[in-house]
Amino acid sequence: MPLEVKKAETPADLKSFVVFPWKVYSPESLWVPPLISERVQFISRRKNPFFKQAEVDFYLAVDEKGKTMGRIAFILDHHHNEYQKDNAGFFGMFECVEDSKVANLLLDKVFEQCKSKGLTQMMGPMNLSTNHECGLLVEGFDTPPMIGMPYNPPHYADFFDDWGLRKAKDLVSLKFTPTKIPEYLERAMGLVTKRNRFTLRCLDMNRFEEELETIWEVYNSAWSRNWGFVPMTREEFIFSAKDMKSIVNPELCMIAEVKGEAVAFALTLPNINQILKPLNGSLFPFGWLKFLLNKKKIDTWRIVTLGVKKEYQKLGIDVAFFHEIYRLMLVHRLRMSEMSWILEDNTAMIKPIQRVGGTLYKKHRIYERACQTE
Repeated sequence: MPLEVKKAETPADLKSFVVFPWKVYSPESLWVPPLISERVQFISRRKNPFFKQAEVDFYLAVDEKGKTMGRIAFILDHHHNEYQKDNAGFFGMFECVEDSKVANLLLDKVFEQCKSKGLTQMMGPMNLSTNHECGLLVEGFDTPPMIGMPYNPPHYADFFDDWGLRKAKDLVSLKFTPTKIPEYLERAMGLVTKRNRFTLRCLDMNRFEEELETIWEVYNSAWSRNWGFVPMTREEFIFSAKDMKSIVNPELCMIAEVKGEAVAFALTLPNINQILKPLNGSLFPFGWLKFLLNKKKIDTWRIVTLGVKKEYQKLGIDVAFFHEIYRLMLVHRLRMSEMSWILEDNTAMIKPIQRVGGTLYKKHRIYERACQTE
């Protein structure tokens, strides 16, 4: 079948870009439909501050009848390249029918864009950066994704491998089922409490905007040395956080302070994917009601971030975070929690999680391919 790749520029094209995944995944699949309204805002150049620092083109693969067969985004994140001293272009938001010809055309388009802009490397998938959803699921297809984590068919990995992409880095997810707080963690917490070098507090929802400023500063400091990290601008951070306000439980967002200064924070979110799937992308006409009625039924959490500023990493703050999160899991009678994502070689984070019973159960992969610029 004749195929072409065209840039999605009109409102109709962009709408097709957003809703295309519904053509890839059946209702019986484990994929969780996002809210269409949220995805429209996410790719809006006017609303999403990410576009102020990046060049992004959205593409659709269409057949001779104009039917959409796939989608992809080309991303040139100037902030990433400046911070990482890199010269990379990214691809993301990849979805396509089960046809390698379609996949190849889409990847070829981004590759051409990378070459035309003199970039030396093509990486992805990033939706749209490491501060958002990223990585291709390559292990753990038998369970649905947690909030903020990608899901895709297994054959996407074959498409990427056959096209010439190779692994750059794996991001792992660990799960654990709380039973009782491990004795070693209780002992460690006892020592930390005795030293009394910091205090823990919960997010103050009455000062939400002010709290965001505090967390934003800690976030950019605590993760500054991580592979692939890109600092978030203040606008970006606030844009990302505003969607969380309606679902965040303040007791699950903890801030550690030393002499009144915030030096670390941990964020755990209720896994709203459990109640999003039946909504099928829409809150109307009765989606909000279903959402509110089912919110209390959520029995899984995702521990999204746990970061400590480098100069305070030996105070035992991570122990206190782990202990409090574990205690809250027992209080709320959780079925399971996931900690994700973590760099595969971040043993300093992985080993403590395994020690409290965590097991690796999902893996997402960032790919790369060199661009032969002329």
